[in-house]
Amino acid sequence: MFAIAVRFDLPDEQAAAAFDELVAATVPEILAEEPGTLVYVPHRIVDEPLSRLFYETYADREAHRAHEARPGTAEFLRRVGELVSSVRVELLTPALAD
Repeated sequence: MFAIAVRFDLPDEQAAAAFDELVAATVPEILAEEPGTLVYVPHRIVDEPLSRLFYETYADREAHRAHEARPGTAEFLRRVGELVSSVRVELLTPALAD
């Protein structure tokens, strides 16, 4: 299993609304078309109205590479790049891993 958390910070409410619309249009496609994407959940952050966090879990690194290579993902990331003020990606590993 491979997991990441991605935080997106947005400059203003207009960008946040556009980001949310983009997410609503994109996430169902990801879940429907990517069998190796096990969890793909966008979150709002409590008390930080201009921030979003995605928690993503993939079957393995290859499934994540397939996600990144998907044309819809590339378009999503291109459009997100026009909206956000910063992005932070955290690679995760289970704390209780063998």
